Amino acid sequence: MQDILTAYGLVMDECHIQAFGSGLINATWKVSHADKVYILQRINHQVFKQPALIAQNIRAIGHHLKKHHPDYFFVQPVLTTDKRDMVVTAEGEYYRLQPFVANSHSYDVVNNEQLAYEAARQFGRFTRLLSGIDTNEIQVTLPDFHNLTLRYAQFEQAVKHGNPARVAGAANDINTIRHYKYLTEIFTSIQHSPYFKVRVMHHDTKISNVLFDANNKGICVIDLDTVMPGYFISDFGDMMRTYLSPASEEETDFSKVKVRKEYYTAIVNGYLSEMKDELSVTEQAHLVYAGQFMVYMQAIRFLTDYFNNDSYYGAKYEQHNLLRARNQLTLLESITQQEQTLSSVATH
Repeated sequence: MQDILTAYGLVMDECHIQAFGSGLINATWKVSHADKVYILQRINHQVFKQPALIAQNIRAIGHHLKKHHPDYFFVQPVLTTDKRDMVVTAEGEYYRLQPFVANSHSYDVVNNEQLAYEAARQFGRFTRLLSGIDTNEIQVTLPDFHNLTLRYAQFEQAVKHGNPARVAGAANDINTIRHYKYLTEIFTSIQHSPYFKVRVMHHDTKISNVLFDANNKGICVIDLDTVMPGYFISDFGDMMRTYLSPASEEETDFSKVKVRKEYYTAIVNGYLSEMKDELSVTEQAHLVYAGQFMVYMQAIRFLTDYFNNDSYYGAKYEQHNLLRARNQLTLLESITQQEQTLSSVATH
């Protein structure tokens, strides 16, 4: 830690350092030095194999916003004393420092419709403001992150070659995944459709990635590691996946997993307040599909990991990933049952 702070011109003995946030991927600390407060992060290079690409993307985004939208509040990384974006240690670990945004706060749970609206508006705004950027300038930091076709193929491989006892005990879940395979076919058609635009998307639109001010108005979006070219269904779908149900993906009482229609309305209104003129008519007709796409993909990933002996997500107990998958399949069923009702919201 001493060498890392020194690279930023900070003296460790003069700093107050404490663990910060609830993120699962990167390690994060809050660093106070004199009258300044920073956020220090160690990037998980097991997940992000090329952290330099993240820094490159953030640089390109920062430059674009400063030039074309200088009013947008963008959290610019602090450069080291020799003008680098990150510190790479002798052990090959990557650290970055950012200013802590004063008078801001974030949430881990969406507990009212106004928060859902504000968060959706912020993610929509972020994409809209970056609509003028050449997507070739933005690097892919997680290859095939939201490639549903690949995720489905990995699932079928796991059914064939995974833990036989676990596969045998999940016959109904396998059938349910296969029943919804048509969602994969819709994704393939999107990839070949001229009406779906590849844009700079955030790809991780949980509520904790939005900063709010004292009045609970959105300030900006944060945690830009997953920002890369993609389809709007990734961002809109992940908001549906994480905001619609009062219960999280960890809930094992599936009667609590349901769709709150008023939250869907808030997400639609918030997102379209920024993106209505950006999205094609065809894209707007796929708002509900976006949620199905993301929830289905997450169910597949949990079940695949369960068959592969929890090698990716890990597990706190024997059936952890199986129950996570069932939780997501319950949410998928709820969205699908209400598809017609939800679609009518989108057309208003």
